[in-house]
Formats: sequence, C-alpha cells, structure tokens
Amino acid sequence: MSRGHIRRRGAHSWELKYDIERAGGQRQTRYKAVRGSRREAQAELARVLAAVADNEHIDPSTLTITALLRERMKVWQGTGEISLRTAQGYTDLIEGYILPYLGGALVQKLSTRDIEMWHATLLSKGSRGRNGRPDGKGGVSARTCGHAHRVLSKALAEAVRHGLLSKNVCKLQPAPRPTAEEMRILSPDQVNDLPGQLHGHELEVPALVALFCGLRRGEILALRWKSVDLDEEVIRVRESLEETTAGGLRFKGPKSRAGIRDITLPAIVTDALVEHRKRLLERRLMLGLGKLTDEDLVFPAWDGSAQSPDALGTAWSRLAKELGIKVSFHGLRHTHASMLIDRNVDVVTISKRLGHSSPAITLQVYAHLFRKDDGKAAAAINAALRR
Repeated sequence: MSRGHIRRRGAHSWELKYDIERAGGQRQTRYKAVRGSRREAQAELARVLAAVADNEHIDPSTLTITALLRERMKVWQGTGEISLRTAQGYTDLIEGYILPYLGGALVQKLSTRDIEMWHATLLSKGSRGRNGRPDGKGGVSARTCGHAHRVLSKALAEAVRHGLLSKNVCKLQPAPRPTAEEMRILSPDQVNDLPGQLHGHELEVPALVALFCGLRRGEILALRWKSVDLDEEVIRVRESLEETTAGGLRFKGPKSRAGIRDITLPAIVTDALVEHRKRLLERRLMLGLGKLTDEDLVFPAWDGSAQSPDALGTAWSRLAKELGIKVSFHGLRHTHASMLIDRNVDVVTISKRLGHSSPAITLQVYAHLFRKDDGKAAAAINAALRR
C-alpha cells in the first residue's frame, strides 16, 4: 500500500511526497507541488494515492499543447490516417485557433475551465492574426469552434491512450452547438428559380448535380463518363478530386467506404447532362481533341484536364453574388439534404445518398432540420377530445 506525506512549502503551497511501484517491485519516490489550503492538499494526496493503488497514476510531464499537437500531426500524416486535404485543414485549425490561445499550456494542467474560456474567446474575438467572420461579427462561428475542438480532443484522447494524461477535458467540456442560421441553404422559391437562372452558364450542370444529387465538389469534378449512365439515370461515385497546397490536384477514393455509392438522377439532371455532353463533344471536335471516351472527365477544363475545386468554388461565389444568392457551392449539397428531410425521407436513405459514413453523421450535421413542428399531434389530440 503506497503511503504519502505533506510538507508545507509556502503560505499557500504544499509538497506531496509519495511512492509508486515500478515493474520488478522497485519503489520510486515522486513529488508534486500543490497550491491551496492544507485540506485541499490532503484531498489531492488522497486522489494521487488512489490512482497509484488502481495503477492509474501518471508521472508529471512538461509536455505542452503545442508539442502534443505537432507530434500527433506527424503521426497522423506519417501513418496515412489523414489525407493531405485533412492535414491542411487540421494545420489551419491548430495554427489559427488552438495554439495562439492554448499552445503554451501544459497538457496535464489543462482544465475544463480553460476549454470553456477558449471557446468563449473564439466565439467573441476570433483567431489572433486572422480576420474575423465574413459577417463582420468578429468571432468565429460555433461550427468552426467545434472543428478546432474536435482536433484538440482527438490529440488529448491519444495522450490518454498513451498514458500521458488521465482524462480528456474536451470530452468533459463539449464544444458549443452550431445554430441553424450557420448553415445557409436555398429557400424553396430559390430552388425553383435557380435552374432558369443558371441556364446556359458554364456552372449550370455542376450546380444542378450538387443541388439535386447532393454530390461534393470534389466528387463532381472527379466524375468520368464511365460513371454516368444516362440510360439508367444513375451516377456512380467512385473517385474524388482533392486539392491541397502540398500535393496540388490528385484523384483519390471517397472519404469513406460509404462514399462509394450509386445516385439515381432526377429528370432535370439527366436532361442537363445529355445537353452538356453534346456541348462538350462539339467543343472537343472544335479543339481537335477527338470524341469523348469513358475515361474523359464530365466537367473538365478547356484542355480536358481536371478543374481546380477551389477555382470552382470561387467562380460559384462570383455567380451567386450576381444572382443575389448567399449560399456557397457546398450549400447546394446542404440544400439537397434539407429537401429530402422536408419530404420525410428516412435518415438512412439520406445518409447513403450523401455518402456519410453513418446516419449518426447525418443527424449530427442536420439535426436542426429534423426538428419538425408537432402541431399535427396537438391537432389530433384536440380532434379526439372533441369526439
């Protein structure tokens, strides 16, 4: 049974002395500084001795949040756990939203209060050295805050697994919930008007595929004609186009196995793809590129090469501004999901169509859209009472 002692070091500080048993039966003495009253020091000693008895004791460490995150990023990239695109996103979150506020903190000293204050600062002031939100409110959105929280939580969870930490404070202090307003989608009237507004524009067909099929930007630009069956009216998603600073443009598999899926096409998309194919063939013949093959991209650049996803997003932003639409290209995919939810399509079907790894992801992203008015239930009760 491990025993410990308390020794006063200052007016409000104490030193805990206790033994731990190492492999082979050797006992080693450990010291820990504690601030507060003697009663608080006694309580901390009791907690430490209990951890030693349960083999849950963790030696004090000077590991900082900066060192932990840099180490984890090397591991995640080195093992291929994250893609280049994900690594770029993680780096932006770490460098812009985590390290400026928590980088110097010791991993073992991080508290739920620190996490809570970090959230509050991000939401009110944003990131140091960066512009605030596009709407001019200064702080970052709850969704961005949540993204940064999940990266930090992932790293802390692995520190727990490796015996560097006893608990993950990000699990105890959850991230703020995004509001429904943060997900901008088209209104029903805008959905009805958009096909006519886009008619003849180079972004017409990619936008319709995003809006009425729910494909991601990278999935749309990676489509080849062998994956589009206009007779069966189906698109087979098998690839995605990724763009990163480190790796440039590259084709890769979908984000998860669920991303490999077949999407049935509504008539409006089938008709648009038929016309798009005709125009594309005419352009190729004019440029001397020959007939289309199954391996050719559905939405290529002028020379037949792959388009940049970022360039597509930028082009859409310009067009949307001209049309008075405050919805991003990815917002068209969100709109697709909202239309399915509004038509009471079950969440499993929606999840499969969107290529989510599980229905839980769909619920997490679109939970606010599933909240329906229960007025029909109240009306039913009133009708029953009248009878």
